[in-house]
Amino acid sequence: MRDRPPLPGTPLGGPPPAGSRTAPTRRALLRAAGALGATAAAGGALSGCGTAIGQGFTGDSGPASLLNFWNPFTGGDGARMVEMERDYRKRHPDVDLKATTFVWGDPYYTKLTLATLGDRPPQVAITHLSKIPTLAGAGLLREIGDDELAAHGMGADRFDQRAWRKAHYDGALRAIPLDTHPFVLYVRTDIAKKAGLTGSGGELADVDGPEQFLDALRAAKEVTGAWGCSIASTKDPSTCFRLFWSLYRQLGGRLLADEGAKVVIDMEAAGEAFAYIRRLTQEKLVPTGVDSPGAITLLTSGQAGFLMDGVWQILAVQDSKVAFDMLPFPRIFRDAPYACHADSHGLVLPKAPSPDAQRADRSLEFIRSLLDASDAWAGGGHIPAWLPTQESEAYRKLEPQAHYAAASDGAAYDPGAWYSGAGSSLHNRLGDVCASVLGGRTTPTRGAARIREELRELAATPSPL
Repeated sequence: MRDRPPLPGTPLGGPPPAGSRTAPTRRALLRAAGALGATAAAGGALSGCGTAIGQGFTGDSGPASLLNFWNPFTGGDGARMVEMERDYRKRHPDVDLKATTFVWGDPYYTKLTLATLGDRPPQVAITHLSKIPTLAGAGLLREIGDDELAAHGMGADRFDQRAWRKAHYDGALRAIPLDTHPFVLYVRTDIAKKAGLTGSGGELADVDGPEQFLDALRAAKEVTGAWGCSIASTKDPSTCFRLFWSLYRQLGGRLLADEGAKVVIDMEAAGEAFAYIRRLTQEKLVPTGVDSPGAITLLTSGQAGFLMDGVWQILAVQDSKVAFDMLPFPRIFRDAPYACHADSHGLVLPKAPSPDAQRADRSLEFIRSLLDASDAWAGGGHIPAWLPTQESEAYRKLEPQAHYAAASDGAAYDPGAWYSGAGSSLHNRLGDVCASVLGGRTTPTRGAARIREELRELAATPSPL
């Protein structure tokens, strides 16, 4: 396994004030929505008492048999989650599981925030662990105690430790990790073989190191006649940020301290990361102006030998029926322990107004059932955080998923700040800078300066919570 890098960033804020939460004012609701989602989405969330969110503000918690579960999963992930929910219903016919799917990103986190502030949250919800500092810092998440975990056989030693640590806030567990989904390298194995990049067993040759990786892309380009590697750089700032963050963390760089209030960017490391990113397109090894579907198509059509993207694109590549493999993002730099951008899904218990409404024991029973079905979840590309699955013989035989499982050891989560995390302002702003450097519109030195400017502006903005 690769060396484990230090966790980037620090958690946000302190514990919520003691005592019961009073009914939120309209201003408090809108301020909270601003931290986790768009104001427009908040307006939509408040309309319609017949919807799940409308019932969250105007209805009650329902009969004791009811268990509300919110998630943002659609497509292949959604289908797998429905399968896991169906299995739970079969095993627990006495529970009325109501699973509701919302649009991922701002709309989802806005609805979850407003419903919890309105004292009518779901009993269980999915969140990205990068959002834990914001959600927990706002007092929206119930702590999960060791005795509760023990009662359901979910001790700390049964989880991937990097995801487990990320699920904590202010020393307390606020989420049960479900997976890790890192930024990885997709490989067209037929192209790699023709390029002389495979060993006798068909495995990819070592591409770690700045020149080794570029040499591999050059060899792949000779075969494709077009590009060595593809990556989304248009309408996808998060993917660009993941590339920058992976390289920057391998150089040992940090961006923020003091819960996002202080900028501590290493300008030299940022410039070096951007200089390498610029080489990819300057040497015409990677195209510019390609969106996410286009980047995948370049790989599946044979116009690129590699693709840099998240593990969740596995289904799109599998559907193309091409021969491919997936590996951890290369270790380009060795200035620090191995790192690659990653996030994790976790299951949280949003704070309810009473124990009856919380239904913690039943909620944890449901969460345990999802963990036990992690083999199905792994089919969608996610690395299980549940070690009984991750270390199982069945998972070790699952290809290509098992080939990049070591990437979870180098998972570099977003730096802790209220404006950070999945789909955040930090992703959008810093990702746009990276896309500009990749496209040759901004020099590496200027790119580092722009990153510092964007961070200073974000850090100076008071948290809406």
